[in-house]
Amino acid sequence: MVERGATLEVEVEGPILWVRLDRPVVLNAYNATMGAELAQAFDRADTDDGIRVVVLTARGRVFCAGADMSAGSGAFDLTQGAGAGNFGTPGANQGDFLAAILRCRKPSIVAFNGPAVGVGLTMTLPCDIRIAAEGARFGCVFTRRGLVPEAGSAWFLPRLVGLPTALRWCLTGAMVPADEALVHGLVSEVVPAEALADRARALALEIATHTSALAVGLTRHLLWRFSADPDPSGALAHDTRLNVALGRTAEVHEGVAAFLEKRPPRFPGRVSADWPAEAPPVPGPSARRA
Repeated sequence: MVERGATLEVEVEGPILWVRLDRPVVLNAYNATMGAELAQAFDRADTDDGIRVVVLTARGRVFCAGADMSAGSGAFDLTQGAGAGNFGTPGANQGDFLAAILRCRKPSIVAFNGPAVGVGLTMTLPCDIRIAAEGARFGCVFTRRGLVPEAGSAWFLPRLVGLPTALRWCLTGAMVPADEALVHGLVSEVVPAEALADRARALALEIATHTSALAVGLTRHLLWRFSADPDPSGALAHDTRLNVALGRTAEVHEGVAAFLEKRPPRFPGRVSADWPAEAPPVPGPSARRA
């Protein structure tokens, strides 16, 4: 069943929650309502044990053209007028969609159906896997608008593509084709546009069919929380405690039995009820879009 909000279309397909940006008339431009609805969608996935993977994509020919600039030259003046109306005043709760993505215990896949510019790109950086259609392009255009990279992208982007590439993309503000994004690791695959949804679905089902929901959620938090630490001590401390705790559960017993018996696993664990006390804290600070 498809549910439509003001800016998103949300659909449950088996273990997949499809989240589609749905403002095609304005090229899926971002506003505060979209931020709030994104947060709601990811929080829904986090608490619904039937959902194993979120796929974020968009309707129309563009993934997201960036921030809604319908207010004209004052579009980014958040202290008054239409700018505040589009994006909210500074300090207001705008949905905390970045924090919702980070704290979600379900993995997320982004399927770029077309160009992603400004916040249209940075909103996806806390997601776990990104694939793109041929012809998609990406733009960190902030300096061309007199702004700086937002939504924590000065932290996320260099981790994904390396500092030299992040500097070049952000300082020039130039559009980057999909093939260049692939070379530098922003996306892991580039596929024909007509194959994009099927490929995203196949990736999601590979996760949902073969893995433990608990192990996947814990793994994404471990990687996001500790991969930037200066040494492995934090990761070592948590992964040891987690594996000791998990090793005595039915979750691991089933995983090992399925392997030995050469059959698909039927993991019994539920994220909502069986999340271990030894889990690391939610990665990252509470994030707000400036």
